[in-house]
Amino acid sequence: MRPLVVVVTGPTASGKTGLAIDIAERLGTEIISADSRQIYRDIPIITAAPTPEEQARVRHHLVGTLGLDQYYSAALFEQDALQLLEPLLDSRGVAVVAGGSTMYVDALVNGIDEMPAVSADVRAGVYAMSAAERLEMLRRVDPDYAASADTANTKRVAHALEVSLQAGRPYSSFLTGQRKQRPFDVLKVAIDRSRDDLFDRINRRTQLMLGQGMEAEARRCYPLRHLNSLNTVGFKEWFTYFDKQAGLLPDTGLPAASDALTTPEAVAARIAKNTRVYAKKQLTRLRPDPTVHWLPSTAPLPAALTLIRR
Repeated sequence: MRPLVVVVTGPTASGKTGLAIDIAERLGTEIISADSRQIYRDIPIITAAPTPEEQARVRHHLVGTLGLDQYYSAALFEQDALQLLEPLLDSRGVAVVAGGSTMYVDALVNGIDEMPAVSADVRAGVYAMSAAERLEMLRRVDPDYAASADTANTKRVAHALEVSLQAGRPYSSFLTGQRKQRPFDVLKVAIDRSRDDLFDRINRRTQLMLGQGMEAEARRCYPLRHLNSLNTVGFKEWFTYFDKQAGLLPDTGLPAASDALTTPEAVAARIAKNTRVYAKKQLTRLRPDPTVHWLPSTAPLPAALTLIRR
């Protein structure tokens, strides 16, 4: 019987962490995080990383292991996850992977094409552009990929542009479309929540983060706001608020998105709104995937265990 990797995926705030822990406890195994932000140290509140109590219940890998200035990618995750899985599957026969970063999950399940390493200078140049500027340049340097890509996925657009600029050839020229063979089976599950339920969970989680010290965590990172690891929902809103407090935003006389960010509560409300938008994008990418088993929100663990035991 082949080893099994249970991938707990889904949109942010859907309950992935709790379900992954419950499954891993039942199966007597460990969890590998597939979250592109939880891998960084010192930002557990805004990234909604597993708490020390949760990590005490089940061992987690790739949580809080990198400094904020360290580069990481889906290709590196593929290498790290496969290396971690080998002894875990040999000894337990099953492992749990948890996270909503679809690029990371795809890299592990299907493999990723070999890409050139991107220099810090190229990456900094790409992330200095606006999302619209990145997309426009990608259309110039790789029109084939730009025509077929999900252009709303700003991270994928940035990655494709980085590779194209670094290599001096289109990102699409590296894509073979070949799926790598894995020595294990994969079961992908996600909790199926109504939109109202999911949005309510996002709103409540954001308020909880505010009470846990989200503002102080973001303020500690403010001097490092240029780093790619902090280019995400939760930090960008706080950094705009801090810029406004410091008088760093130019007064154009025109309405701006930052105008309403005058209090911590307003920042939290904006973070909740942007997180809801992000969750909708995640669902748009996940819903068409026929390999994802959607579990009832009322009893996800029994449903997951039934699938695992088949």
